Amino acid sequence: MKNPRPHPGTSMPSSSRGNDMAVHGIWSGTISFSLVAIPVQLVKAVEPGRVSFHLLHSKDYSPLARSMFCPKEGVLVPPEEIIRGFEIGPDQFILITDEELESVSPERSRTIEIVEFIDMQEVDPIYYDHPYYLVPTKGGEKAYRLLVEVMRRTNKAGLAKFVLHEREYLVAVKSTESALALITLHYSEEILSDADIEPQEGKIDAEEKSRIKKGIKTRLADFTPEQYADERRKKLVDLLKQKVKEQAPVEAPVAEEEEGAGPPDLIAALEESMRRVKKNR
Repeated sequence: MKNPRPHPGTSMPSSSRGNDMAVHGIWSGTISFSLVAIPVQLVKAVEPGRVSFHLLHSKDYSPLARSMFCPKEGVLVPPEEIIRGFEIGPDQFILITDEELESVSPERSRTIEIVEFIDMQEVDPIYYDHPYYLVPTKGGEKAYRLLVEVMRRTNKAGLAKFVLHEREYLVAVKSTESALALITLHYSEEILSDADIEPQEGKIDAEEKSRIKKGIKTRLADFTPEQYADERRKKLVDLLKQKVKEQAPVEAPVAEEEEGAGPPDLIAALEESMRRVKKNR
């Protein structure tokens, strides 16, 4: 028996990642300070190497859809009956409307305005949240390269605040080898105290101290992240590739609409649409 060929709609996760910068911009605007304004675009700097799986119904392989369920009434709740509440105690909530949320949301910004320059070495890595790249857009290439070079030589980072997806972020703009990186930072109130983690003071054993220092010294090395890899992900990708060669993929049935049925579940409708597109391909 010949091994079945992969289904035309089958896609496999790549075991290696390139440095292709041709990605969609997340945000576009200008980075500015004093009288300098450089048009830029915000793009992803990292792509998590997770291998994701869909949850399927074991009887017919239909992708399972998430739905809002009311445990008291035992029914699915339609979108028009869903509201927001902030928990202030066990089973106690303060209700808030979309209009009230809108009233406290910051206005969308088109400028990353640097308010001060800092030494990035003074920023504890615990404040780091998520990294992005800033790439120049048309007309800003020359000023962009100049800013990259100056920030690299001075080893300074620009501190700024800007709005992305209705949230105001504190960010640090720093130079890499040839580009500008933007790192979103946690606010100080988000950092948990380590006071309870600090060990109790006691007598330090000289022999043990010497042994620890020697152990560190013998393992000193330059940071070369390329020599490390997610071994589980690599094995999982290899396993999936092998299974694609050996097994025919299962297909979920096309859902039939019933007469007089209520409004379709939005997520289920989107998933059904994607299945049909893949099948046509």
